[in-house]
Amino acid sequence: MTLMRFERTPVPGGFILADAELAPEPGWFDPDFWRARGEGIPLGRGRGVAVSAGPGGRWVLRHYRRGGLPGRWIADRYVWLGAGRTRPVRELRVLAELAAAGAPVPRPVAARVLRAGMFYRGDLITERVEDARTLADAARELPVSRWQDIGRALRRFHEAGGHHADLNARNVLLAPSGVFVIDLDRGRRHHGRAARRRNLARLERSLRKLRLLPAADAGWQALLAAYTGR
Repeated sequence: MTLMRFERTPVPGGFILADAELAPEPGWFDPDFWRARGEGIPLGRGRGVAVSAGPGGRWVLRHYRRGGLPGRWIADRYVWLGAGRTRPVRELRVLAELAAAGAPVPRPVAARVLRAGMFYRGDLITERVEDARTLADAARELPVSRWQDIGRALRRFHEAGGHHADLNARNVLLAPSGVFVIDLDRGRRHHGRAARRRNLARLERSLRKLRLLPAADAGWQALLAAYTGR
């Protein structure tokens, strides 16, 4: 796949970085803009808003929010260290590079950054994976063959240079069109074997925390076998 080209458009207080084939509008990043049109559906806490009819197709709009204790005080503000180091821009670029390298990730559409002094807020739009369920929701009923699909998809993700900062069971989507890795906030490219092992270990811990292992232990072993090509 060819690497996507993005163009920067100034907006009051910041900028939009969008697919060069689209003409971005500030309203794209406002959930109320889509709800007023009957085209915006909340995906759940922290998951964003599903947009049913964006100009370039079906999208997911996500506003960047902090988790944990810091999120109680500065829910969606981040320290400004330059445009290229903002979370939306970094995730958009990582997704574009991974998609071009054949990784199973959603195609990025646009990012917005709004700066206020030494802080900024940000949003990201990606293509929506249709008819998808998270691994967390589907794990108990998956056949072994589907676990193998997940293992092969994770291998493609890693071979394309992907590294996920928090690879958990909610960040793996299963859809008729395939298996996808989502939410690449703080993700990056180019890493070693140790980072791959940490990614898989994090996913296993997530499944155990959700009490999906050992119930799905045979599936997990099938995932690992497919990942290693056995």
